Amino acid sequence: MRVSVLPRALALAACLACSLPSQAGLFDDDEARKAILDLRTRLDETRSQNVAAQRQLTEQIQTLQRSLLDLNNQNEQLKAELARLRGQLETMQRDLSDVQRRQKDMTQVVDERMKRLEPQQVTVDGKDITVEPDEKRAYEEAIAVLRSGDFEKAAGALQTFLRRWPQSGYTDSARYWLGNAQYGLRAYKDALATFRQFLAAAPDHLRAPEALLALANCQVELKDTKGARRSLDELVKQYPKSEAAVAARERLAVLR
Repeated sequence: MRVSVLPRALALAACLACSLPSQAGLFDDDEARKAILDLRTRLDETRSQNVAAQRQLTEQIQTLQRSLLDLNNQNEQLKAELARLRGQLETMQRDLSDVQRRQKDMTQVVDERMKRLEPQQVTVDGKDITVEPDEKRAYEEAIAVLRSGDFEKAAGALQTFLRRWPQSGYTDSARYWLGNAQYGLRAYKDALATFRQFLAAAPDHLRAPEALLALANCQVELKDTKGARRSLDELVKQYPKSEAAVAARERLAVLR
């Protein structure tokens, strides 16, 4: 009994010893395949993740490009708007400059008109007077006509002046020149009356000696020799140092 059992035990042990290496190799192949499958799975996942990331990156880039394009369009619009505003500003500046220039011109015109309307200080026959612009112009125009030799027109202008401005500072001088215009027209009686009126109103006037001499000349023309001598005597007496007094003395020597 013991002899038969031992051989079989030995044979079983030998079989087991021979089968152990092949079983170990089988286990190694399964693990490798499993590792490869795991690796492939991870690679596929990584690939999918990369594709998704690339797609997302592409979308972000496209979004950024659209944003940049929008910003560029907005920038161009802003440039155009800025150019338009700059043009409007330049136009407004030109308009403002034109308005300021016109306003300045209008101000000058108004000032000039106001000056023409404001009373003015003038000197006539050594006397300072204040006159209105129209008053001054009318007097100067009448004197200019007288100097041109048109005694009739000058007499009319001076008479009109005296009626319009009876209290003018020009009145005495206007009356004196009216007498001269009337004398030039040979209206000796009118001239005589005008010179007498002048002397009665302004005996201290600068032209009083000349007026008295002219009055005596009117009397001579009217054949009033006696009256002429009285006027000349009065001239020499009242204004002895005047040039008219020199002429009066000469005239008296002739009349006597």
